[in-house]
Parts: sequence; C-alpha cells; structure tokens
Amino acid sequence: MGDFDAFEREAWAGRAEAYARSFGLLCAHTVPMLLDAAGVGAGVRVLDVGTGPGTAAALAVRRGAEVFAVDAEPSMVERAARAVPEARVQHALLPELPFADGEFDAVVANFVVNHVGRPAAALAELRRVAGPGGRVAVTIWSAPPAPGQALVDQALRAGGAVRPPSVPTLDAEDDFPRTEEGLTGLLTAAGLAGARCTTVRWDHVVDPEVWWAGRAAGIATSGQILLAQPPGVVAEVRRHYDELAAQFRTADGALSLPHSALLAWATTS
Repeated sequence: MGDFDAFEREAWAGRAEAYARSFGLLCAHTVPMLLDAAGVGAGVRVLDVGTGPGTAAALAVRRGAEVFAVDAEPSMVERAARAVPEARVQHALLPELPFADGEFDAVVANFVVNHVGRPAAALAELRRVAGPGGRVAVTIWSAPPAPGQALVDQALRAGGAVRPPSVPTLDAEDDFPRTEEGLTGLLTAAGLAGARCTTVRWDHVVDPEVWWAGRAAGIATSGQILLAQPPGVVAEVRRHYDELAAQFRTADGALSLPHSALLAWATTS
C-alpha cells in the first residue's frame, strides 16, 4: 500500500459517524443522478464501491435493485450494514475487489476515486467486475473548487495552517485533471467505452457549526490538516472561518455553500 492509501486508511479510521453527520449529507446530493447514470433500477445487480454510510446502497434497494456494497473503512461497513440490512455489505479495498470478473450489471462509486492512490487502477477494477455491457458511474470533486468547497481551505491558509508532511498528495503519474475531459479520459484509459461526463452544481445548506465540526473531527484532507495544527493556529483558522462564512449566510443563520462535482459514466463495451 502506498503512502496516499495508507494515509486514507488512517484518516478515515473510526470516523463513520462524524462523516455521516457532516460530509455524508453533502455527498448524498449526487446519489440519485449517479444511480440514474448507471441504470440502477428493479432487478439490476449493482455494486456500490466506497459505500460510506450506505446512502447509494439504500436508494438502490428502494429502486428494487439487488445490492452489494463495500468500503475500505470498517466503521463505514458496520454503519452501512445496519442502515441497509437488505444489501450485502463487506470490507474491501480498491483496486482489489473480492468479486469475479463481470459479476455486476452496474458499478457505482460516489466520491471514491478521489480517495485512492491509483485512480486509473481503481477504475480498471470497477470495469473488471462489471459484466458485458455493464455500466460504471462515478463522481469526484471538480477543480478548481466552487466557492463553498473552498471555504475551509481559505480559512486554513488565512489562519496560517501548514500542511504537514503526513498529508500526502498523489504522485504526478497518478494524478489527472479534475475536469470533464480529465475524468472521461481516465475512464477511457481504464478500458471503458462511451465515457461521458457532466458537471453537477448545487448549494449545500448546512449549520455553520455542523460544517466546522466535521473538519474538527478530521473529516477530509482539510480536516486532517486542521487536526495537525497547534491550538493557537486552530483558533485563528476558526476566526477566519467565521469571517469568510459570513458571505454564505442565509437569513436564518445557515450557510448556503455552492459546490460542484463531476459525474461520469461509461460501459464495459
């Protein structure tokens, strides 16, 4: 396991509940579109890779699909299994899934490709387990980020936070442009056919304390950077967060944070 994947395993360890209360609500927005892109409906045998709290698996079950789900983090597996007892949920890590070639009609991965050290290998594995004519659909965050996505990163910079060496970046040979063209190119390079991509934009409405609490619990890379700072810097980051968040406040005090993501889909043939 490379440094990036090892960091991801440590960063998410035991954080299923904190994720579900914060980022999980944000990431749920794209799930209906993701399942539509993969053609998930009644009778479809679908694999939800990186299921997290089981959001996509639950909706797939409600659509009448036969649902399998995996996650690399044991606390996510436990939570998803409780939340979606109709799905078969188990622990597994990309890019080595414990399934036979062509086992599924559809494979989905909601904000997962951005959490693996070898994105191309991960997509090739999703293709491998999808059957002839099967559909693969994925989402990732786009770059440059939308204003709401950038809020906490801006506060980190303004507060003087320093990215510690323990928070790695992808190796240059494994990275790719987080654009529609970049993601469709990655799917095509993984052996998928007819790759298409669209940008999804929405405003995530959230309590400012809930949004801060997710990062304070170490959720996402920015949360891991925040945890590595001394108390004085954390206090400065929080001060800047409150100041920067003012531009997104609604009349009732919530934040309305603009986000954008890439939704891409393709078939095995």
